[in-house]
Amino acid sequence: MTETVYIRPIGFVPGPQAEEGDAIGLAGSMVYAHRFAVVLRRDGQVAERWTCSPQHIAQVIGELPGTLGEEAETQWANLKIVHPPLSLGERTVRLDQPQVMGILNVTPDSFSDGGEFLDNPEVGKAQAAKMLEAGAAIIDIGGESTRPGAAAVWEEEEIKRILPAVQYCAAMGAAVSIDSRRAGVMEAALDAGATLVNDVSGLQYDPRSAELVARRGCPVVLMHAPGKGQDLHENGDYESVVFDVFDALRARRDAAVSAGISPDRILLDPGLGFGKKLADNTALVNALPLFHALGHPLLLGASRKRMIGALSNEAPVEQRLGGSIALAMAGMDAGVQLLRVHDVAETVQARNVWRGLRDAALTDFSDLPG
Repeated sequence: MTETVYIRPIGFVPGPQAEEGDAIGLAGSMVYAHRFAVVLRRDGQVAERWTCSPQHIAQVIGELPGTLGEEAETQWANLKIVHPPLSLGERTVRLDQPQVMGILNVTPDSFSDGGEFLDNPEVGKAQAAKMLEAGAAIIDIGGESTRPGAAAVWEEEEIKRILPAVQYCAAMGAAVSIDSRRAGVMEAALDAGATLVNDVSGLQYDPRSAELVARRGCPVVLMHAPGKGQDLHENGDYESVVFDVFDALRARRDAAVSAGISPDRILLDPGLGFGKKLADNTALVNALPLFHALGHPLLLGASRKRMIGALSNEAPVEQRLGGSIALAMAGMDAGVQLLRVHDVAETVQARNVWRGLRDAALTDFSDLPG
């Protein structure tokens, strides 16, 4: 018999004053939770569930058997962690509000902008400058399409694609992330000025990658994908997608730490769209606050993805801005720290309005007695 425990935030308020202080800020964010579900899972099935506020969670945790209580204590502490800023070379990215990561694909077959920036470096440079001016905190550069059915790319070809983009973005003073699952590409990008690794395989695809990231000491995003080989989308069968992805991310985190990567350099991404059906994706978006219990900053990559088309009369990729903003807002409401998007200006504007509302909620006591 195997038992696991999870602490999921399920009730939210504009600020702690709404519950007379009986609420916590999730992972140092501007999102406040006052109600939590403590879920006991036994042999893959939910066996028991308790709900409580911060005032009473110690009592619930204290009644859990054995090491489950220790794990729950760790998760509760993680939910309250205030993450320090990301240090990315000469750039510092604060994590006390949602930050926007702009996507720059230099591939011939990206589902969204294939070929546009690969074949025209000046156009790519202009796009990067536009995203930075609009408020992107990080530019994420990828040289391989990871959409279902995409052709494999040789490491040398991927390096050839990404290097000019990394160099011109770094020359602009941008914080640059390299979106790759190959250690050789990661190293070439880091040497050229990238300061963050974003690995869609969670450091599983290339056996050299974990050692490289540990040696370079750079932050790394570990994304969940069910496939461990060339096809990241295979094996997408889940007993309970939310808990299964949580467990898988915890396992990848633990493997990264065992490889020598400092825990404070790890970010996590639930991997929307990778080996997941529409129902899986919607479940993960709705459960995003749970993933703070792992104790790391979260990245959400939902921009222009297939689930938006599935929920909006099969809207083509170029007509998914509204859905992309809706999913970004869902991420903000869940306390996600990084939003990986194509439409930077629009997302930054949405973030700024969202933050204005959050700031106002913290200082508006007009509806409270006294």
